[in-house]
Amino acid sequence: MSEHIDYSKNPLTEIYGENCFSDAVMKERLPANVYKRLKLTQEGSKALTIEIAEIVANSMKDWAIEKGATHYSHWFQPLTGLTAEKHDSFINPGPDGTVLLEFSGKELTQGEPDASSFPSGGLRATFEARGYTAWDTTSPAFIKDMKGVKTLTVPTAFVSYTGEALDKKVPLLRSMEAVNKGAMRILKALGNKTSKRVISEVGPEQEYFLVDESLYEKRPDLLLTGRTVFGTMSAKGQELDDHYFGAIKERVALFMHELNYELWRLGISAKTQHNEVAPNQFEIASVYSTSNLSTDSNQLVMEILKTVANRHGMVALLHEKPFAGVNGSGKHNNWSITTDDGLRLLHPGKSPEDNAQFLLFLTAVITAVDKYAPLLRLSAANSGNDHRLGANEAPPAIISIYLGDQLSEILDAIAEGRRYKKRDGQEMEIGVTTLPNFPIDMTDRNRTSPFAFTGNKFEFRMVGSSQSLAGPNVMLNTTIAEILSEFADRLEKAEDSLSEIKSIVKEYYSRHRRIVFNGNGYAEDWVKEAEKRGLPNLSCTVDALQELISDSCVTLFEKQQVLTKAELESRLEIYLETYSKQINIEAGVMVEMAKRLIAPAATRYMQEILDSVTAQKSLGIFAPGQEKLIKKLSLLINAVLGKSDELEIEITKALELENSVNEQAKVYRNFVVPAMEALREVGDALEKITDKSYWPYPSYEDMLFRL
Repeated sequence: MSEHIDYSKNPLTEIYGENCFSDAVMKERLPANVYKRLKLTQEGSKALTIEIAEIVANSMKDWAIEKGATHYSHWFQPLTGLTAEKHDSFINPGPDGTVLLEFSGKELTQGEPDASSFPSGGLRATFEARGYTAWDTTSPAFIKDMKGVKTLTVPTAFVSYTGEALDKKVPLLRSMEAVNKGAMRILKALGNKTSKRVISEVGPEQEYFLVDESLYEKRPDLLLTGRTVFGTMSAKGQELDDHYFGAIKERVALFMHELNYELWRLGISAKTQHNEVAPNQFEIASVYSTSNLSTDSNQLVMEILKTVANRHGMVALLHEKPFAGVNGSGKHNNWSITTDDGLRLLHPGKSPEDNAQFLLFLTAVITAVDKYAPLLRLSAANSGNDHRLGANEAPPAIISIYLGDQLSEILDAIAEGRRYKKRDGQEMEIGVTTLPNFPIDMTDRNRTSPFAFTGNKFEFRMVGSSQSLAGPNVMLNTTIAEILSEFADRLEKAEDSLSEIKSIVKEYYSRHRRIVFNGNGYAEDWVKEAEKRGLPNLSCTVDALQELISDSCVTLFEKQQVLTKAELESRLEIYLETYSKQINIEAGVMVEMAKRLIAPAATRYMQEILDSVTAQKSLGIFAPGQEKLIKKLSLLINAVLGKSDELEIEITKALELENSVNEQAKVYRNFVVPAMEALREVGDALEKITDKSYWPYPSYEDMLFRL
C-alpha cells in the first residue's frame, strides 16, 4: 500500500511539471537564440538543424542528470496501441578508464529500435529489422520515474527504413497539418491577417474500473483479457443510480490523490475526477491541449493509472466492457480547432461576422461526419467496444450528430430560406450578417449521441477506454480537412465571401442534415429511423474495419497526404489480426475456466448434495428439492462441457485460416463469438445455483462492491 502524500511538503505549484522539459524549462535553460529557433521549428516555420539539436540535447541531458536520470529513451507508439521504449545510458567510457556522460543531437533527434517485432501489416519483411524513431519537437521530453529509477523520455515518431508510418503518431501529425492547411485557406479568404496556424485540440475523459488486486489475481479471464468472460450480476447493480458522482471512498480517494500527483509532476493537467455510473467505475479528465500532446498525455494516464493502482493494492481495468450487465468504459474525445492567436473556430462568437465564420466551420464538421461516417465508426472499432456500443450507457454504432434544438432550428431556417422564429417569439430574416448572438451553452448534453456539439466543441463519445486517441483524431482531422478544402476552393473565388458562406451553409446543410438527430440514441425506433435516412450501421469491428481500404477512404487519405494506400492496407491487416488474436485469447481462457475450474467445482458441489441425499434416504428421509437441484446441476455441467467442446471446434476452424486475416476475423466474429456467448450462458446459469464456497473465482458482487 502506498503511503499518503503530504502536499504541504510538496506544494502543487512547485511539483507541477517538475519532471517535464517544458517550454518554461527550455526558455530558462537554452540560450535565447536557440530557444527562439526551436520555437520556430515547433511551429513548422524552420527545419531543425544538427547545431540546434546538439545544444538542446546537451541542455536536456544536464537537466535529466540533475534529476537523477542515468538513461534516455525514445518513446513511441507502435500499432499495437501501446507504447514502446528502448533505454540507453548516458555513459561513454573514456580511454583512461573514466566515463563521460553524453547525449548528442543525433541521439536526441533519431533512434534505431529493432522494428521487426512490431506489426507492420506487410509494409516490410519480418527479417528487416531497421526502423527509425524521430523526435517530435512539439511534445516535451519528460522524466519517467519508477520508484526512483529515472529515465529521460523523448516522445518520437516511428517510421520504417523506407519512410512508411509504423506508428500512430505520424498519421496524427500529418492530419493536424491537413486541418491547418484547410482552415488557414478559409481564414485568409475571409480576410484574417493575424492568424498563422490552426491547431486541432482534444480534451479527453478517461473512464476505468478499479478492482481489488487479490480478487483480480483469482480471475484468469481478467488476468489474460482484461474482461470477465464468465460472471453473473449480483442482486444489486447500478439500478439505484447511487454511484454516479457519489462520495468517493477513502481508499479510492488516496489512489486518486497519488495519481494526480504523478500526473501533475509530468505536467499533465489532470482536472476532474469522479465516480462513474457503474459500481467501482471512475473517470479522470484533463484540460484541453493540442491533439498530439493530448494523445501522448493520455497514453501516460493509462500507464500511470495501472501503476498507481497497483501501489494501492488495486488493479485499473481499461477494457471497454469488463463486466456484463453494467456500464462499460469509454474515452470521450472532446475535439475543437483554434488559431495560434486564440480564435476558437467552433465558438459561436458575439458578432454577426463571427457567427458566419462559426456556421461555416460547423457546417464543415456536419458534412464531414455525414460523408465519412463509416470512417469515424471504424476509428472506434475494437473487440472490446463491440461489447459496449449500443448498450444502455454507450452511443449506438450508428453515427449521428446532436446539435440541440436551437442550433438545428437556425440551420434548418437557413437551408429552407425562411425566417427564424426566436425563442422569445421574434422573427428574423436569417442571413450571415443578421444572426442572433449564440450563448456558449446553447445546447443541453445528450449522453446518447455519439457525436454531440457541446457549445464550442464536439464530444466524440464512441471511443473505447483502452484506445489510443490518435486513431479517432486522425479520422476527425482528415475528414474535416477535406471539407474545409472544398469550402476554401469556393471562398477563394468568391467576390462576396459572406454571401458565399450563406450559399455554402444552405447547400451543404441541406444535403447532410440527415446526420443530425437530437433524440434518444438508445431508442429502438432510432435504428429504424436511421435506416430510412440511409445512415450506415456498422455493428461490429470486422465490418467497420473494411472501410479502411474503401475507395473513398484511400482517395481521401492520399489527397490529404495523411496515409498512403499501402499504409491503410497495412493497418487493416494489423487491426484484423489483433481482433482475431484477442478473441482467440478470450475463447481459450473460457475453455480453460469451463473445463478446469467451473465444471470440477460444480461437480464437487453436486457430489456433496448427492452424498447428503443418499445419507437422508438411508434414514428414510426423502429430499425431492435436492434431487431436482442435482438434476439441474448435472444438466448444466454437461452443457458447460459440451459447449466448451463446441467452442474448441470453432477455435480450431478459425486457426486454420491464419493465412487470410480477413476470413479468419470473420470466422471469429461469426462463429467463435456466438459459441462463446452460448458457453457463457450455461456457465453463468451454473454459477447461480452453485454454493458460493465451491465457486472457483470471485463473483461480481465481490469485485464491484469491495474496495
